[in-house]
Amino acid sequence: MRNALGLMLASVVAAVVIAAGGWFYYSSRADQAAPKTIAARAADPLPAPAKLAAKDDVETTATIAGKPTTPVATPTPAAPVQQKSTCANPNALGVARVVEIDTTGGPGFGFEHFKQFDFLTDKEVVLTFDDGPWPNNTPAVLKALADECTKGLFFAVGKHATYHPEILRQVLAQGHTVGTHTWSHVNLNGKKMTEQQAKDEVEKGFSAVKFALGTNPAPFFRFPQLQHNPAIVTYFGTRNVAMFSTDLDSFDFRKESTPDKIVSNVMTKLDKLGKGIILMHDFQKHTAEAMPTLLARLKAGGYRVVQMKAKTTFQTLPEYDEALLKDLKVPTSSARPIASVVQTVSQ
Repeated sequence: MRNALGLMLASVVAAVVIAAGGWFYYSSRADQAAPKTIAARAADPLPAPAKLAAKDDVETTATIAGKPTTPVATPTPAAPVQQKSTCANPNALGVARVVEIDTTGGPGFGFEHFKQFDFLTDKEVVLTFDDGPWPNNTPAVLKALADECTKGLFFAVGKHATYHPEILRQVLAQGHTVGTHTWSHVNLNGKKMTEQQAKDEVEKGFSAVKFALGTNPAPFFRFPQLQHNPAIVTYFGTRNVAMFSTDLDSFDFRKESTPDKIVSNVMTKLDKLGKGIILMHDFQKHTAEAMPTLLARLKAGGYRVVQMKAKTTFQTLPEYDEALLKDLKVPTSSARPIASVVQTVSQ
């Protein structure tokens, strides 16, 4: 009897132990599968962004010739990657502000021909360069600008862009704005120039710059020799292209030009006007040689650089893109933008 009772008691104890063990096992498995939810703690305030050296922390401060907007930039797949880095020069000229241009209707800038949009304040300048890209000279201009952590606006000739696309891509990759300057730098007001020929020069120039960059350029244009063809001025209104004249000419293209004369021309006129869009040529050797001194003089004189960017890019016409590729004898298979063909997957 006693043995039977003891056996029953042992059986009960064993059952309890087994049940407890099973409960512990499944409970621990459940804890692993669905962790307990805890109340979320309010996030700590984000630290203020670190201020970049030498005026490299610029922001868009204005929209010219259009309703103020804050567009969300949509990167174009074919565009070269642009990386913003801290300026290595603590005393650089830098960029004081960036203005965004709404080119709807074809606005004009530069008081030599256009008087409507006076957006620069006292001591502000826009650095513009025509006729590139060109070996040695354009890279030298880029280096001078990079050393001072500042930016310019480049009006490329279509033919030159097809000769040296790698240089023009450098211009864009370093954060400068790229517009156009016709296909072959012809005077669009020439006596034998028809309206269709002038249109072809303009559109083919845009297609050539797009071909060189691998992406759409800015809808910015400067007439060669500042000869504004009335029919093309009207046409740009329909194509939403902003036209650029100048406030002061460096005359760096003249035969007697020297680096010292270029600096003197610019600073003498600038000190008289107090501000302005400066016309130079990255095609010219003397301009490249003058740039370090000119930028130093601008900084010493208390002048500030304004960068001009476009709200949208220029949409080229397919017929001119196709005609360009045919003229250049580019195989059809090469028409794809380089970013869609070659991509860095490890570095």
